[in-house]
Amino acid sequence: MSTRRIDGTLFEKLVHGGLNSLTRSERELNALNVFPVADGDTGTNMRLTLENGIRCAQSCKPLNDYLKALSSGMLLGARGNSGVILSQIFKGVYLELSRYSSATAVELRNAFIRGYRVAYESVIKPVEGTILTVAREGIEQASQQQRRLNDIETLLASYIANMEISLAATPTLLPVLAEAGVVDSGGMGYLALVRGMHEALTGTVPVSYDKPASEFPVSSAPAAPLPAAPAPDLSKFDENSDFNEGYCTEFILQLMKKPGYRQDFKDKEFLSVLEEYGESIVMVQDGLRVKVHVHTKTPTRIMDHAQQFGEFLTFKLENMQLQHNEYVEQRRAEKAEQPKPEHRLLAVIAVANGEGMKRIFRDLGCTLILDGGPTMNTSSEEFLSAINSVDADAVVIIPNGPNMMLAAQQAVALSGADNIHLLPAKTPAEGYFALAMDVQDSTDIDMRINQMRLGISSTQTLLVAPAARDFSRRGIEAHEHDHIALCGDEIIHTSPELIDAVIGGLKRLEGFEDRETCIFFRGANVDASMEDEIRAILEDEYPLLELDFEWGGQDVYDWIIGVS
Repeated sequence: MSTRRIDGTLFEKLVHGGLNSLTRSERELNALNVFPVADGDTGTNMRLTLENGIRCAQSCKPLNDYLKALSSGMLLGARGNSGVILSQIFKGVYLELSRYSSATAVELRNAFIRGYRVAYESVIKPVEGTILTVAREGIEQASQQQRRLNDIETLLASYIANMEISLAATPTLLPVLAEAGVVDSGGMGYLALVRGMHEALTGTVPVSYDKPASEFPVSSAPAAPLPAAPAPDLSKFDENSDFNEGYCTEFILQLMKKPGYRQDFKDKEFLSVLEEYGESIVMVQDGLRVKVHVHTKTPTRIMDHAQQFGEFLTFKLENMQLQHNEYVEQRRAEKAEQPKPEHRLLAVIAVANGEGMKRIFRDLGCTLILDGGPTMNTSSEEFLSAINSVDADAVVIIPNGPNMMLAAQQAVALSGADNIHLLPAKTPAEGYFALAMDVQDSTDIDMRINQMRLGISSTQTLLVAPAARDFSRRGIEAHEHDHIALCGDEIIHTSPELIDAVIGGLKRLEGFEDRETCIFFRGANVDASMEDEIRAILEDEYPLLELDFEWGGQDVYDWIIGVS
């Protein structure tokens, strides 16, 4: 089998194959965690990101149309660092192929190259030994080995083989991977996706075409027939209207062989004329028929040029300014019907897991709280929706986890707003102290935000959780079900006993004896009686340390402890 070109229909089949492969690998990817904490979610993040893209993309033959919807859906649905980077790779693929209704193997290779470049650009500090490295080295090596590409199968097979080599070497680039005895989970996830695309193309694994289910329930009642599209309201465009949007022009041109018609039709030359007079172009040639979609203010220029080669089988012309005016008025009416959100000087959006933690952040003055779930899988779309739902002079986002930063950054970029401030809170404890430092009765926005930043920078966090597997790193060992204490990217203490893991971990925090405040957020699986035991030990050894205990109800960590 040799596939010379790929269109939207075939690419859809391939991404469904990629989703199937990711789904099969999800548990294995989640388990590839450098720490023995049951919060690995790389596979889930990547699957959910791709699922949202597939859900948003409608089946269509033009490759660029399918990729545009797929990429948009992935950008909005991106979850976690791995999901955001994956969405950026597919954004690059779309950008490279945005002018193509179908692509050759060489053009697809160039798209994979642009994909990794866009992904690198999206990360402030790219780290080698991750999905970025695997995507880059895989296609670079494939390009060198396959300089004359004739079919898609060869391209994907070479891409996969070289990504396998790159993935195996990731522990040599990231010591934390070598110490944990694992390869990079994001790179392995992307490899699984591309491998699934190859399997779908070659037919080695059956492909399921079921659309991913929406997060919202769907009625089981039979669908009613779709109503006919309403006639345009011509009153929305008159002699005083602006005309900025142009016409949506679609036609099928039958190329003619009769005398009087030009016989030298060339698709690239015709495309250049379309580009001269229009945009949002899709052109597909099937034998002697050419289907065109273009947005233009001068459709007659395109019509006159097209009729040199043939005649129109179908033709549709719609005034997009009229459609735009209708849409704007409809949206204005909808907004007028909805109660306006209270205008605020400063709105705060935070991510939290656990009913207690949500209550705490609400009591601290959060305007909106996003439920990140057990492993805080908050998508870019959820951040973007939250941003759009508040009315404020300034908006502060407190992600409360390192795996939410890229998704939040992507949402800020998609919003286009310049009044949003993303604070680098990597734990709920940092978020807590950020809000505790906020001077809510002040009208000085910059001062308030700087105070929140100070609250984050002055906080140390200890995370205590049960070990999900045996672990050994830098002389520290833990057995499955032991308790481990983490500070940042380091395991600093382990113990079979939970209280000892807490006390021992705190004592190993740098400068703990000089700290003034310590707040404990108790997890969902910890008995409240343990608070009294911890309090008695610490009050005896650190009498000047102010202690506070709160029920957080979080899932993964037994204790989240903030020290300031």
